Amino acid sequence: MAYFSPAAGRTFLASTLLTLSFTAYMNPTSSLAQAAPGTTIATPANPLLAPWAGPYGGFPAFDKVQVNQFKPALEAAMAENLKEIQAIASNPQPATFENTIAALERAGNTLEQVQTVYGIWSGSLSSPEMQAIQREMAPRMAAFGDQITQNTALFKRIETVYNSPDKQKLTPEQQRLTYVRYNAFVRAGAKLDATAKKRLSAINQQLAGLFTKFSQNVLADETDSVLVLKTSADLGGLSAGLRDDAASAATTRKITAPGVITNTRSSIEPFLTYSDQRNLREKAWRMFYNRGDNGGAHDNNALITEILQLRAERAKLLGYKTHAHLRLDNTMAKTPEAAMQLMEQVWAPAVARVKEEVADMQALAKKEGAPADFKIEPWDYRYYAEKVRKARYDLDQNEVQQYLQLDKMREGMFWVAGELFNFTFVPVTDVPVYHPDVKVWEVKDKTSGKHVGLWYFDPYARPGKRSGAWMNAYRNQERMGGKEVTTIVSNNSNFVKGKDGAPTLISWTDATTLFHEFGHALHGLSSNVTYPTLSGTSVVRDYVEFPSQVLENWLPTPQVLQRFALHYQTGKPIPQALVDRIEKASTFNQGFETTEFLASALIDMKLHLAGDQKIDADKFERETLAQLGMPSEIVMRHRTPQFSHVFSSDGYSAGYYSYLWSVVLASDAYGAFTEAGGPYDKAVGQRLTKYIFSVGNTVDPADAYRSFRGRDPKIDALMRERGFPMPGAKATKPPVKKPASKKS
Repeated sequence: MAYFSPAAGRTFLASTLLTLSFTAYMNPTSSLAQAAPGTTIATPANPLLAPWAGPYGGFPAFDKVQVNQFKPALEAAMAENLKEIQAIASNPQPATFENTIAALERAGNTLEQVQTVYGIWSGSLSSPEMQAIQREMAPRMAAFGDQITQNTALFKRIETVYNSPDKQKLTPEQQRLTYVRYNAFVRAGAKLDATAKKRLSAINQQLAGLFTKFSQNVLADETDSVLVLKTSADLGGLSAGLRDDAASAATTRKITAPGVITNTRSSIEPFLTYSDQRNLREKAWRMFYNRGDNGGAHDNNALITEILQLRAERAKLLGYKTHAHLRLDNTMAKTPEAAMQLMEQVWAPAVARVKEEVADMQALAKKEGAPADFKIEPWDYRYYAEKVRKARYDLDQNEVQQYLQLDKMREGMFWVAGELFNFTFVPVTDVPVYHPDVKVWEVKDKTSGKHVGLWYFDPYARPGKRSGAWMNAYRNQERMGGKEVTTIVSNNSNFVKGKDGAPTLISWTDATTLFHEFGHALHGLSSNVTYPTLSGTSVVRDYVEFPSQVLENWLPTPQVLQRFALHYQTGKPIPQALVDRIEKASTFNQGFETTEFLASALIDMKLHLAGDQKIDADKFERETLAQLGMPSEIVMRHRTPQFSHVFSSDGYSAGYYSYLWSVVLASDAYGAFTEAGGPYDKAVGQRLTKYIFSVGNTVDPADAYRSFRGRDPKIDALMRERGFPMPGAKATKPPVKKPASKKS
C-alpha cells in the first residue's frame, strides 16, 4: 500500500477545512500568513511574484528561484490578497454568488503560486536556510488564514448567499461551491464570538509552528542517520542491484565504505528483506523506526503532547466533543464510530493471519537451524516472510525485480492512462525544473491532440527531500469566465538512483506505489469542472485515496506486464509462470501489511478520541497496542514520533483510517470491471472517468460512487483480496503451493 503525503499548493490534501484559504484549501504546513506591520513589500522584480508565463498556459519559473526570495514574496502576495478580500467583504452591493463566492475563487492567484513553489522547496529541497524561513513564516501564515475566516463582514456575505432562496437558481456546481465555502468558514470558527476567535487563532498559530518543528525533526533524523556497511560480509544476502544502490549511496554521502543504507523506507525495507546479517537488520530497523524518538533536540514526543492538547481545545471551541469528531464531520464516514467499526472488522482477521504467518516463519527458521529459543523479532519479519514466500510459492522478489525497471513502469502507467483516460504523454524540455532529476511531460488528449496539462516526475531520493511518495498539484484545472486553465501535477518518489546510468530496478511494492501516486495525478488531470476550489483531488479525506487505490489494480494486468515488465538485461517480458506465481502469492503476508497499517490508523483515532487528556505519546502507543493485542513481531507502519501524516499538519489527523476506507471503495469499484469485460472495458472506464475522476468535489462523494457503481460499496471485495474471511465466517489458511516450474 502506498501512502500519500501532504503537499503544497491547491492539492487534493485540502487541509481539513479548518484553515481554509480564500484561494483554496491549502496545506496546513504552508497555510496563509499575516503580513507584519511595517513590512516592506517586495517588488515584482521578485520572480516568485511574476505570473507564470510560457507555453502550456504558463509554468513556475523554477530556474529563477532563490531561497531568500520566499519571505518577501509571501509577504507581498499576502498583502495583495488581503486587499482583494477586503474589497469583497466591503462591497456595497448585495451579496450574490458572483460578487462573493465567485469573487473569492478569483482572488489570491499570486499567493497560491508563491505557496506552491514554497511548498516544493520545503519538501524537496530543504536546507537550513529554508527551514529557518519555515519556522518564522508558519505561525504568521496561520494567523493570516484566520484573518480571512474570521472576517465577520466576509462571512455574512457568504452566509447571505448560502441562505438565499435564489441559491436554487444556481447551477448544481455553484450550489456545491457555496456549500463548501460556507461549511469551511463555519468549521474554521466564523460563528464564534470575538474572545473565542482570538483564542482559536492563537491555537492555529501555535500548531503551525509545532507542525513545522515536527516535520523538520523527522527530516533531520532521516538525513543525519545512515547505516554504514563496513565490510563485504555486511552486504551478505543483498542482490547485485541492492549492493550497487548501497555503493552509490556511499559515494553520494562521501563515505568510504562498501555501502550505505540511508534512513528512508525505499532503502530500509529492501535491506530488512534480504540482508542475512541479523545484527545489522536490527540496527537498520531501530534507526528507521526510532525517528523522532531518540531524545535530544529532534525528539518529537513533547511536541505530540502539545499538539494533541491544542487540537482538543480547538475542537471544544468549535463545538465538537473531540478532534476526531471535528475531523470526520464532513467525511464519508461522518463519525469516528463508523471509522472504528470498519477498522475493527478488519483488525481481528488481520491479527489472526499474522499468527499464522509467524508460525510459518518460526518453522522455517527452525528448519534452517535457528536456536531453540529463537523468536521472530520485528527486524526479522520481512526477511523470513520472503523466505516463506519463496518456499511456498517459488517466488523470489529479487527475480521479480529484474523485470521492473523504473522507466519501463512509467511507460506502462502512460499506456494505462491512454487506455482508460485517452491521454498521451509527450516529453518536453522547454520547461524549467527545480532539480536535474526532475523530468516533464505534456499530457494531451489522444484523439484530438488537445493540451490537458503538464506532469512533472521527481523520482529519486536525496538529502533535503522528505521520504515517502506523494502527488502535488501546482495548478488546478478550471474554466471560470469561459477561460480554460489546464492543470499542472507532479509525482514524487524516493527511489535509489541507478549507478552510472544503469536502470533503476524497483520492487513490486514500489511499482504498486508508483501506480498509486499516478492515480492521484490522473485524478487531477481528468478534472473537468468550472471552479478551482472544487477541482481535481480537492475532495474529502476518506475519498481522495480512492482513485489512487483503484489504479493499483492495473499494474498486474497481462497487458501491462507483457509490454513493460521487461528484463533489464535481456529485454524479454516477464515469464507467464512468474506472473502466475505472483498472482498465487497475492494474499501472502496480508496479515503483516494490514496489521502494521491498521495499528497506525487505530492509534491515530484513539489519540484524537482521548479528548483533553495529557498524553505521553510513547506510553499511550505502548499501552494501546497491548490492549489491541498487537503482535510483538510487528510495529506500526508509522510510529507516533515520526507519524508525519498526523503531526506535520492537520492533513490526516484522525484520518489515517481513510486509506482503508478508500481501499474498500477501490476494491468494490474494480469489481465493476471484472464483472464486465475486464480491466480495460471501455464502458466501465468511461463511467469511472465521468463519475469519479472528472467531477472533483462538485458532487457528494457517496452520490458520485452510487452513480458509478449503481449501489453503495461493499466490504466483500476487500476481504477476498486480502484472503480474510468475512466477519462471522471461519478463518481459512491459504493452502501451501507446490513450487512452480522454472522452465520459462
